Amino acid sequence: MNSKLLEKYDVPTPGYESYPAVSYWGGEPPSEESWSVRVLHAFQGSPEISVGIHLPFCKKNNGNGNCSQVINDNPVLETTYINTLLQEWKLYTTLLPGKPVLRELFLDGAPAFFSPVGLRRLVEGILAGVEVAREHEFGFKAHPASTTREHMQVLAELGFNAICLEVQAFEPALLRALNSHHSFDAVHRVTLQARRLGYHTIHYSLLFSLPMQTKAHIWEMARNVRILLPGRITFRSYAPAPGKKLGQQISDAAGLPSGKEKWELYWLGRELLEKAGYVEAGLGVFALPPDSLYRAMETGSLHRNFMGYSPFYTALSIGLGASANSDSGDAYIRNQYSLEAYQEKVVNGHFPFEKGHLLTREDQILRGHILNILCRYETIWYLPEYQCEALFEGLERLQPLEADGLLRRYPFQLKVTSRGRPFLRNICLALDARYWRKQPSGQMFSQMA
Repeated sequence: MNSKLLEKYDVPTPGYESYPAVSYWGGEPPSEESWSVRVLHAFQGSPEISVGIHLPFCKKNNGNGNCSQVINDNPVLETTYINTLLQEWKLYTTLLPGKPVLRELFLDGAPAFFSPVGLRRLVEGILAGVEVAREHEFGFKAHPASTTREHMQVLAELGFNAICLEVQAFEPALLRALNSHHSFDAVHRVTLQARRLGYHTIHYSLLFSLPMQTKAHIWEMARNVRILLPGRITFRSYAPAPGKKLGQQISDAAGLPSGKEKWELYWLGRELLEKAGYVEAGLGVFALPPDSLYRAMETGSLHRNFMGYSPFYTALSIGLGASANSDSGDAYIRNQYSLEAYQEKVVNGHFPFEKGHLLTREDQILRGHILNILCRYETIWYLPEYQCEALFEGLERLQPLEADGLLRRYPFQLKVTSRGRPFLRNICLALDARYWRKQPSGQMFSQMA
């Protein structure tokens, strides 16, 4: 890959877990009555739902935190928080005329902060009001140093079949820069135990562009991946935001690779993963052929929501917990970021909204095209319901990317080339009408990779 091309497109862009990006959500969130109607309408269209639960507690700062964190090692907090989560869940289940069919359940944040007993009470409370789909993915985020066999066994007994290990890196010096402390042996232990307990998806989250990271570290990462063979890998750029997130106060940010050096790390890692048999399934995501995400990519059912890439599409995605996001198909809401504010609203019988966004017709059309590009590397607009003026304006902005060989245009169709796959966010950015109408004055988003 031409290094000048890589550097040209190394610009801050949204991650597109939603369109519009959260930074461009406008106006007041939907009223509780309006949100209830939208949830009910989505459920009546299809009873299948996805649920993401944010567990924001950590025992210490983590150098790559990307959600709100409460730094506290007092396990007594879990009882109150679990009670609040189940109260919030009841606000949803009382709206619905029947049992929802649960396709996807994900525990985000730091589930291992909670005791196995507490996790069982939480998940059993969620499952009591649902029918579990025959094909489902129940997963949780895990840190190699704190996740025990007891945590994994309890969740496996409750139907969990996927684990996302926050490996980040294998080298002790790199992990110390992230204030994260684990070893290859810890990663190996959790991986082996998960396999023995029947988890069919083992997912590693790995970072490049870390302080002091070199090509030798990338080679070592690839060597360890070949030994452990997780079915799924997220390979993404480290994106510190000092002063914005509790876990990103990295003192030696001056040692971060940048420009050509950063891209060489990415490209080497990508090449080594592909040589190990991994196939690029989406934005920074690689999977081995047996993995459910790979199969979803092959069948065209791959989807992207607030929890990341998913093998299943559901019109209704419910987020529970402080700072969690929900999607009814035509509206987004985000819960209160503050733990205290979140708990106060729920205890008083209210949905704990902090902000939200009602999608316009234009938003929904552009979101559909952006999802198609992120999940299928192509999109079409041959019918009027797939068209709007903002789409055609975005297609004009794609001309330089087409000239660089990142995509091909046909009548009413766009296809991303293999050369363009590392630049999916840039392609989506060209279609992002909200961004171009109000470009950020500072760095609001992370770099492209």
